[in-house]
Amino acid sequence: MALILFLPALNVFYQAFRNGAAPFFENLVDPDFLHAIKMTALMAGIAVPLNTAWGVAAALLIARNEFRGKAALLSVLDLPFSVSPVVAGMMLVLLYGRTGLFAPLLTAAGGVKVLYAAPGMVLATLFVTLPYVCRELVPILEASDIGEEEAAATLGASPWGVFTQVTLPNIKWGLLYGMVLTNARAVGEFGAVAVVSGNIVGRTQTLTLFVESAYKEYNTAGAFAAAVLLSLLAFATLYVKDRLERDHGDEI
Repeated sequence: MALILFLPALNVFYQAFRNGAAPFFENLVDPDFLHAIKMTALMAGIAVPLNTAWGVAAALLIARNEFRGKAALLSVLDLPFSVSPVVAGMMLVLLYGRTGLFAPLLTAAGGVKVLYAAPGMVLATLFVTLPYVCRELVPILEASDIGEEEAAATLGASPWGVFTQVTLPNIKWGLLYGMVLTNARAVGEFGAVAVVSGNIVGRTQTLTLFVESAYKEYNTAGAFAAAVLLSLLAFATLYVKDRLERDHGDEI
């Protein structure tokens, strides 16, 4: 643990502040650094709400119904866990690249640019974060008593009313837990986003891409400043995750 986790984490902070706090804060206002933060926030800001909504709908479909192909669907949902992020990025290149499957459609739509632009980065982030909410909610919904939902429907509640007044309160902590995991993966994703973004400084760089690019260009101060920010985000995620598990472990 010391060699793999603690010492590397401490070294990140040491390298970031070894020349004092001034260089660290100077890097925080660098335009390329700020743009990387903006792109990271954009990826998480799109992926978390969309995959939360999709995950809830998919979990309700899977947990509340029996249908042919259910096991296959669950296996497909696990693809982002088993497929390398780099391979996922390559799949998007084959679909949306200049000679990709959807290239004629993109050309007909006025030359919509997907690769090496924000849309491709969003697609890659959505793919790698797809399963977290759904996979967290399916066992919770399967273990919950459906009788409360049926009683509410019998008393005249609309489907939306049943969901907001009965289902959602029963899954809220599991839902929040899945959202925390989704956000953590969206913020820290590297492989898939690196393939489809082109890693263009000031245009298509997230914080993780900025770390690699800055370090290769011998901007170690900037690289470690970004690494510190990512580390703090990771620690905050671990804290929230730990509190949820400690206070509501039986509900997630």
